[in-house]
Amino acid sequence: MRRILLSAIVSVASVLSFAVSAQTLRVVMHSDLKILDPVWSGAYIVRNHGYMLYDTLFAMDETFAIKPQMVESWTTSDDGLVWTFKLRDGLEWHDGTPVTAEDCIASLKRWSARDAMGQKLASALQEYKTVDPRTFQIVLKEKYGALLESIGKPSVVVPFMMPKRVAETDPFKQIDDYTGSGPFVFKKDEWKPGEKIVYLRNTKYKPRAEPMSGLAGGKVVELDRVEWVWIPDAETQLNALLSGEIDMIESVSHDHLPVLEKSKAVRVITNKTSGQYVFRMNWLNPPFNNQGVRQAAMMALGQAEFLQASVGDKRYYRPCKALFTCGTPLASDAGMAGLIEGNADKARQLLQEAGYDGTVVVIPQSTDLGVLKQLAPVAKAQLERAGFKVEVQPTDWQSMVTRLGSKRGPPSEGGWSAFATNWSQVDILDPLMTTFLATNCAKARAGWPCDEGMEKLRDSFVRAATAAERKAIAEEVQIYATKIVTHIWLGEWYGAAAVRSNIATMAVPPPVTVFWGVTKK
Repeated sequence: MRRILLSAIVSVASVLSFAVSAQTLRVVMHSDLKILDPVWSGAYIVRNHGYMLYDTLFAMDETFAIKPQMVESWTTSDDGLVWTFKLRDGLEWHDGTPVTAEDCIASLKRWSARDAMGQKLASALQEYKTVDPRTFQIVLKEKYGALLESIGKPSVVVPFMMPKRVAETDPFKQIDDYTGSGPFVFKKDEWKPGEKIVYLRNTKYKPRAEPMSGLAGGKVVELDRVEWVWIPDAETQLNALLSGEIDMIESVSHDHLPVLEKSKAVRVITNKTSGQYVFRMNWLNPPFNNQGVRQAAMMALGQAEFLQASVGDKRYYRPCKALFTCGTPLASDAGMAGLIEGNADKARQLLQEAGYDGTVVVIPQSTDLGVLKQLAPVAKAQLERAGFKVEVQPTDWQSMVTRLGSKRGPPSEGGWSAFATNWSQVDILDPLMTTFLATNCAKARAGWPCDEGMEKLRDSFVRAATAAERKAIAEEVQIYATKIVTHIWLGEWYGAAAVRSNIATMAVPPPVTVFWGVTKK
């Protein structure tokens, strides 16, 4: 009996010791997580979840350069049509089975059905070939200059690698098997939507040897456990961080920055890449199935009011008329004279010329994301000043994402007229990667544009051989976008995260919130 009791005491002591020493990070992310398939959904919270579980063939470093990740080496044929990729040795899925070339091919196929860059790549594809278990080829019908940029894109939809059995799931249906090969493992039995989601360190993960840089290099995980806890109220988030109940807030309300900046217990981390607010219209249903009405909306909306209402702190936003964001190689103000300045009188005139019949514009509003919740009310006010009739329908972000992606009917049947959201700068650097410029009539989402002229311009960008050619085509794309109005860009802003002072992170924050390179003292 004494031996049994002693054994039990030792066992309990071991558990308690682990509980105290285990590196557990408790984080409030920018949104609750309800969807787990990062290919099916383009929501950033689902993308962030994807980076926990899955790895990528290539990744973008802090200089925006594409670097190998799961790939060990690659070659290109002299004519540029055959690309051969060899995987790193020792890659394993979470269930212990090896990652194979067939897994990667199946994953690329599923991704390309849902992503704008992937769809464009698929149009140039002749076939995928398996060479051996660790080697595969992408065989093209024509040269495709942005191949590595496509399969190494850092944000939605990310070409995450999944086991073949999972990747063969219909791209328009959600997966139910979350086996990855990435640095963390999903603890599904502890997932409570609306409360908490848990990830454990993948002890079998083999990081690359290179230093961490952006989303590339060695994904060195120091944490044993990461918990995303959902606290919808920003004030409660703030108090939880200051009291030490949580270790990090991914997206801090700009109103709370003065409080956080005065506290010695926390540290504010400013994003190095900007976000761009956008207003997206449904081309399928009235009134935005009318090009003239879309042009009137672009005249009616003005950036300054959106930025002030959503961010407020001038240190963290800037008006910018460049479709591909300011300060980048493709930045331009071509075709933007007089637009997105909130000219209600001119917009009213355009609206009358377009024959607007008073159809109500229904705008779903995300109320649980602080950086987005003011966009719909501002859009409503500006559009109504120009003569539109507008109804804002409050909802949570995840429900809104599901509605946007699945409801093809009019608002009376659960559909929508327009919505406002944000894109990270790394998603919109050129005409190819900017999802809202895809006008190839794909049915991936309800109400997306269909325009042959824009697709021809995007094809020209793929074939451009020099930086000067790419710049010229990008300006043509911007000018053309103001005519057909795929979407309306509403200015740029910078987000901020906050961590307890005992949390160390990468010196240069990656463009996506990830949890390798994070330590807790």
